Amino acid sequence: MSPNLGALAPAVTSGPSLLRQAPVGIFDSGLGGLSVLRAVRAMLPGESIIYAADSRYAPYGARDADFIADRTLAICSWLVAQGAKALVVACNTATAESIALVREKLSVPLVGVEPGIKPAVQQSKSRVVGVLATRVTLASARFQALLQRHGADCRFLCQPGHGLVEAIERCDIGSPEMRARLEGYLAPMLEAGADTLVLGCTHYPFLDATIRDIVDERMTLIDTSVAIARQLERVLAQHDLLAESAAVPLPPRFCSTGDGAHLRQLALTLLQIDAPVESVDIPSRRTATAPQAA
Repeated sequence: MSPNLGALAPAVTSGPSLLRQAPVGIFDSGLGGLSVLRAVRAMLPGESIIYAADSRYAPYGARDADFIADRTLAICSWLVAQGAKALVVACNTATAESIALVREKLSVPLVGVEPGIKPAVQQSKSRVVGVLATRVTLASARFQALLQRHGADCRFLCQPGHGLVEAIERCDIGSPEMRARLEGYLAPMLEAGADTLVLGCTHYPFLDATIRDIVDERMTLIDTSVAIARQLERVLAQHDLLAESAAVPLPPRFCSTGDGAHLRQLALTLLQIDAPVESVDIPSRRTATAPQAA
C-alpha cells in the first residue's frame, strides 16, 4: 500500500487557522482503515479524525467497479460535507477502482493507498514475492501497472484473500478457522520460496500476529500504513493544513453505515479506543431507495 496523492488544491472558505483545526476524513469499505487511523494518530497526534466505514455494503472486493466508485464518491462527499479538510481513501479496492473519479469531483487534498509492491521488491532477496489482496485489487489496472513498473525481475504469487475481510469485520483475527485459512494461502508461497509478503488490503495488518506465527522468520511483511501517514503529513503541510503544534485534537469520530457494533469492538480491541459509533445513512446512485408510488 504505497500512498499516492492527487494534485488538487483544497476549497478554502474559512480562515487558515480555523481550517487547520478541521478533521481529516478517513474512509474504508469497513474496518480495515482502522490500521491507517492507528498510524495517523501515532504520527500526527494533533489531528482530529472522522472515520467512515461503509459496513452496510462491505466487502467491496465482491462488488462491481461501478458500485465501488459510486459508494466511494458518495462517502468522500459526505466526509467533505462534515468538514473534512483532507481525505484518506484507506481501502485498496476503492483506490484501485475510484481514485480518479474522486479526484475529478472533489477539490480537497486526497491520499489513496495501493499494495506495497515497490518496497517488497526492494526487500526481497529470493526475488519471489507473495501478495495477499482482494480479487478486485489483483485484477485492477492499477495493480498490474505496479507490477510492470516495479517488479520486472521478481516472481509474484498473487493470492485473493477470500473470506478474510468478512472474518475481520466479525472481529475474527485469530480463531482456528482463520489460522487454517491463512495457512492454506501462505503455504504455497513459502514452498515456492517467497521471502516477502505484501499485505495488499488495509484489513490485513490486523492478522499480523497470526501470519507471523505461521511464517515465523521466513517472510518479511509489507504493511505501509506508516508510509500513508507520512504522505498525509506531507500533503497537509503542502496545503498549509497541518494542525497547530499545540492543538488538542477531538476524540476520533466513528461513523458506520451498518450497526457499528463491530467497528466499536475492533477499535476497542485493537486500538484501545472506546468510543461510540454513529449510525449514518449515506445514499448514492446505486443504493438510493426508489420513491414509493402515491
